[in-house]
Amino acid sequence: MRYTQYFLPTLKETPGDAEVVSHQLMARAGMIRKVAAGVYDYLPLGLRVIRKVENIVREEMNRAGAIELLMPAVNPADLWQQSGRWQQYGKELLRFKDRKDTEFCIGPTHEEVVTEIVRGTVSSYRQLPFNLYQIQTKFRDEIRPRFGLMRGREFIMKDAYSFDIDDAGADVSYQKMYQAYRRIFKRCGLEFRAVEADSGAIGGSFSHEFMVLAETGEDAIVSCDSCDYAANVEKAELRPAASAAPAPALPLEKVETPNMKTIEDVAAFLKETPQKMVKTLILITEQEEIVAVLLRGDHKLNEIKLNNFLGCDHAQLADEETVRKLTGAPTGFSGPIGLTCRVLADLELEGMSDFGLGANEANYHMTGANHGRDFQVEAFVDLREAEAGDSCPRCEGKLEAWRGIEVGHVFKLGTKYSEAMQATVLDAQGQERVLVMGCYGIGIGRTAAAAIEQNHDENGILWPAPLAPFQVIITLLNPKDEAVLKAGEALYEELLEQGIEVLLDDRDERPGSKFKDAELLGIPFRVTVGNRGLKEGCYELQERCSSEKSMLPMGEAAARLTEQVRAALATDPA
Repeated sequence: MRYTQYFLPTLKETPGDAEVVSHQLMARAGMIRKVAAGVYDYLPLGLRVIRKVENIVREEMNRAGAIELLMPAVNPADLWQQSGRWQQYGKELLRFKDRKDTEFCIGPTHEEVVTEIVRGTVSSYRQLPFNLYQIQTKFRDEIRPRFGLMRGREFIMKDAYSFDIDDAGADVSYQKMYQAYRRIFKRCGLEFRAVEADSGAIGGSFSHEFMVLAETGEDAIVSCDSCDYAANVEKAELRPAASAAPAPALPLEKVETPNMKTIEDVAAFLKETPQKMVKTLILITEQEEIVAVLLRGDHKLNEIKLNNFLGCDHAQLADEETVRKLTGAPTGFSGPIGLTCRVLADLELEGMSDFGLGANEANYHMTGANHGRDFQVEAFVDLREAEAGDSCPRCEGKLEAWRGIEVGHVFKLGTKYSEAMQATVLDAQGQERVLVMGCYGIGIGRTAAAAIEQNHDENGILWPAPLAPFQVIITLLNPKDEAVLKAGEALYEELLEQGIEVLLDDRDERPGSKFKDAELLGIPFRVTVGNRGLKEGCYELQERCSSEKSMLPMGEAAARLTEQVRAALATDPA
């Protein structure tokens, strides 16, 4: 492709609403343009990258035995009502009515539609198992769309759905997708972790997220330094306390702590560490049940773990009036002694004694507190967020902390949708069986954006070769010079004949401007054609990920470049 004939509107200035690196660079590199909040045009260069991701995904899905189809973006409300999600999904589901006042939505995901397809066409176990997938545009009306393709409202997604006769078969289907995802992200040239995750609104018994590691990632994850265990902090398990708490050695005493509400302030005042303090959080569920949760002073509550234990959708911190009514004191001085609500404690507290906590009186805390002696706990539960240095729940290793960007998620759904929508088949004994499902999603645009978050420098993008929009850019220093133009075009044609994707920068621009654009675009190999090199019978070669330059003899340039490109593209996805 010749630059002068291509539509590539790069920007010198970063758009004001572009907060993260991928959004900034994709806009500046002429890959995307904003149409509305969370809605973007994919310009030609961006679309080339999207197609690269799609092709890798499609090849590995087909290799795993999945079958491609295409479902409508517009879904009738009655399907969502059958599954129960019409009421549950919330405002993210974009609902509308047609001219006949029939209700529809724009599908954010397609469990209902695919279950409708299967229940109307599959009747026997002999037709199982199978996996149907599509690559299609979705819409979720995010309350705060931001970060470009990282959190848009309209986005391209690969979603797949497996159907089996039983749990054992569903486990096999799940593992096929799990391994396919590992191959996909490896082929994309990304550093990633597959982590245990909470299933959230999709539902199901277990799931894994595939996280691209990047300092700018929204998600916190942990992984073991000795085994394969990895999990989102929302899901990460923690090893129970190694031993029971020592016997109480101190009396319970009330200490005045004027205007000190934070753990750090109180601990410093008492000449203790936050680890010797216990904080009491007062929460209220959507059923208006009040629960007190005890955590070690330096730990954070994992709300998803608490919600799962309570069997609720959302437990939130109680308002000031509720706290005062329950404890008799303002927020910041709560403690478990004398409370009439349920009291839950994190596992870590089981091994603690003689700790400090709130006194349920303004400007006072207690020291020398002990569970069992001074207050009762309903249950010791894993309720806190995992962090670096925690013991691995699977082995003797320690957990390391990372930031990650979720690009894929695989779920074992079970019968949540098939049972609600009555998707059944007859088994070998002629008995009716509810289908066991799995679902598997990959954000196509998000994968491209995550690749940039992981691979960039101060000058622009550093594309992994498999995702690069072009593999080679040929920069003509002076395209008006006949010798330069002829030599550059000759190399361009030779590379095209070898199947190499080349962008020929034949613009009449200053060399410095061309070099800056080449760095911004992130194309892996840049060949510079100029008079000085031609006099020596050479082209100058620079790899984007390296500042080192080398000379390519003109007679060998096409062959050597082809070899280097193919080596950069080669991956072993097994």
